[in-house]
Amino acid sequence: MQSKTKIVLKRIGIALLWSGVLVGFMVLLVAAVKEKDNTKCKGLKVTLKGDDRNAFIDENDIKALINSQDKKQNPVGMQISEINIGNLERIVERDPWVRSAELFIDNQEILNIEVVQRDPLARVFTFSGNSFYLDEQGERIPVSDRFSARVPVFTGFPTDAVQLKKEDSLLYAQMGEIARFIATDTFWNAQVEQMVITGDRKFEFIPKLGDHVVVFGEGTDIAAKFNKLLVFYREGLSKVGWNTYSRLNIAYHEEVIGTRRDGKSAPPPPMYKDSTVADVAMDDDDHSTPAPAITPKPAEDKPKAAKPAATKKPVARKPEKAEGPKPKAVYNKPNRNRN
Repeated sequence: MQSKTKIVLKRIGIALLWSGVLVGFMVLLVAAVKEKDNTKCKGLKVTLKGDDRNAFIDENDIKALINSQDKKQNPVGMQISEINIGNLERIVERDPWVRSAELFIDNQEILNIEVVQRDPLARVFTFSGNSFYLDEQGERIPVSDRFSARVPVFTGFPTDAVQLKKEDSLLYAQMGEIARFIATDTFWNAQVEQMVITGDRKFEFIPKLGDHVVVFGEGTDIAAKFNKLLVFYREGLSKVGWNTYSRLNIAYHEEVIGTRRDGKSAPPPPMYKDSTVADVAMDDDDHSTPAPAITPKPAEDKPKAAKPAATKKPVARKPEKAEGPKPKAVYNKPNRNRN
C-alpha cells in the first residue's frame, strides 16, 4: 500500500516538473515574440523566381514598389509589429509582371520579399499595331519600354478587346497552345521566328533557317505537324536544299506538300513523289501558288493514231506539246513497319 502511494507521488512530481518546463518555455517564447515585435526592421531582401532570360523586373523595381506608396511607411527602420505584411504583398502583386509575392521577417530582422515573375511565351501583335505578351497561363502581359523578350512573335491577331468573342477566344487558345509547344522544344524555339495569323484564322510561320513559308493550318494537332515537318527537314530538305521550295504545307494529315521555287522538273529525293499540277501562277517574287493536282500520264504511253476517214488516207495524230507544268512535291510519311 505504501509502495503504491510512492509511485503515485512520483508520477505527480514528474507531471508537475514537465508542466513547469512547459510553462517556462511558453513564457520565454512570449517574451521573445514581444522582443521581436519591438525590434526594428533592419533591411529588405528581394528574391526573384522565374526565367532570368526574360526578367522584366529587378530588385530595385520591387523595392521601389514598397517605398513609393508612402515614405513614412517604409518598413526599414519601423518596428516589426507595425509592419503590415499583407498590405505590402498586395502592393507588390499589383505589378503586372509579378505573378505572386510572399513576405516574411527572418531571425536577422530582415524583411524577405520572394517574388514569382510572369514568364512570357510569345509576343502578339494585333491588326491595329498594338502588342502584348502571352504568358504560360494564357494571360496578357504589357510590353516594357526598356526590355524586349526573345520569344516567338504572332502577328495579325484580329482584335484588341480583352473580352473576346467566341471565334477570337478559340484562336487565342490555339495561339497559346502553339506558343507553349514551341517554348518546350529547343529546336522549334530557335527555328520559329514569326507566326502569321491569316485572314481565315489559320497559321503560317516563317522559319529562321530556310527561305520558305510553312503553312501550318489550324492550331490543332500541333505536335504531329511539327514532328512530320522535322522528318521532312532531316530526310528531304537536307538532300535537295533548304531553298528548293517556296512553300511547305503541313496542314494535311500524314503528308507535307512542297511548292518548288524554280519551277524546274527534278528527280524527287528519297521518300518523295512528284505530281503534276494543272496550273502554277508565278509572281514577281518567284513565289508559286499550286492549283489542284491532276494525275500525270505515264511517260511510256504513246499517243494513239487517229482512225482513218472513209475517203482519206489514215494520218497519225502528232502528240501535243507539253505546256511545261510546274512540279509540286508531295511528301507522305513513310511506313517504317514496311519490310
